Amino acid sequence: MATFAYEGRAASGETRSGTVEADSIEAARSRLRQMQISPTSVAKKGGMMDAEINIPMPKFLQEMMKGKVGTKDLVIFTRQFATMIDSGLPLVQCLDIQAKQAPNPAFREELSTIKDTVESGATFADALRKYPGTFDELYRNMVAAGEVGGILDTILNRLALYLEKADKLKRQIKGAMMYPIATLVVAGVVVAVLLLKVVPTFETMFAEFGSSLPAPTQFVIDMSKWMQSNFLYIVGIIAGLYFLLKTVYNSPAGKFAIDKIMLKSPVFGELLTRVAVARFCRTMGTMISSGVPILEALEICGRTAGNKVIEKAVMKVREGIAEGRTISEPLTETGVFPEMVCQMIHVGEATGAIDVMLNKVADFYEEEVDQAVENLTSMIEPMIMVFLGVVIGGLVIAMYLPIFSMASSIGGG
Repeated sequence: MATFAYEGRAASGETRSGTVEADSIEAARSRLRQMQISPTSVAKKGGMMDAEINIPMPKFLQEMMKGKVGTKDLVIFTRQFATMIDSGLPLVQCLDIQAKQAPNPAFREELSTIKDTVESGATFADALRKYPGTFDELYRNMVAAGEVGGILDTILNRLALYLEKADKLKRQIKGAMMYPIATLVVAGVVVAVLLLKVVPTFETMFAEFGSSLPAPTQFVIDMSKWMQSNFLYIVGIIAGLYFLLKTVYNSPAGKFAIDKIMLKSPVFGELLTRVAVARFCRTMGTMISSGVPILEALEICGRTAGNKVIEKAVMKVREGIAEGRTISEPLTETGVFPEMVCQMIHVGEATGAIDVMLNKVADFYEEEVDQAVENLTSMIEPMIMVFLGVVIGGLVIAMYLPIFSMASSIGGG
């Protein structure tokens, strides 16, 4: 046996370090898991630390070369895997079957590697760490808790349900935002084509008439001339603003500022808040009910919140709990979460059923998101129709006004 130095987190959330005797790094990790320590780095004593730092190939190159493992693939795998484990099949055999029947080639390759890793003595959770892009931190931590507690099938069923609900939530928010954006982009392209290609044709025709043009028509023609002479500048400004916004959003301070503005925005702010609350409560409730330590669960919830304002609030809650406070107290002090959510979590803490209460809050807010998306769509649709009618219809009418005037003059003469 060799001696391995390790660093990791105990179930209580404390950082631990020391040495452990094992035949290999995989065996050392497995032994640490049995000791209820989540290893962050393991190395043979005197060798280089095998830290869990992954420097993967850029995501877009992975997807181009191998294809992408989608949420649907992961949900189907998790559901089937839970059923097989519940039926008493050995873990390696379950992975072998799943690796052979997975329809996605990239997923087949990943599952085959995971099976080989487990076969060599690693735990299932450790094997999943090879593919952080497919199995995120929440997934891996819940699987680790399921292995330690001997309830892997139950955990996998909870994970499948969580993934389904999280994917539905993501699709709802994308749908609510993409519909008006796509419509406005199409409208912008149509207006640009009219001004650059159609209006100049009418301008040539009107010039032959030699008469003065109505004010709306002259305005459209002037706008067309301006756009033709400044088209490259307009494209450059739009591209520059896009990259500037992207650069700002990629910085921590910029992302926090933009996320804060989005949460306070009059149209989407309430919807985004409901989505954030639903996601936090669902993630937290699922992890606590699965046996993940509360401090670790809060850290993962913060990192997966998708919003820097929510992440900062959750991390403050985590600091409060580390100091011996309850969840509801620092959660109320953040001012980010609605009062009703804080009160229900307080009741859950008092009754010892906080995971049940969190899942009930998540159910409630997911229904609220459904209703908010429906209301938002109903409100935006007529606004977009009016906008398109005024802009595109106005352009068309402005260009036909001189023709109508000529027809009237000819008819009157």
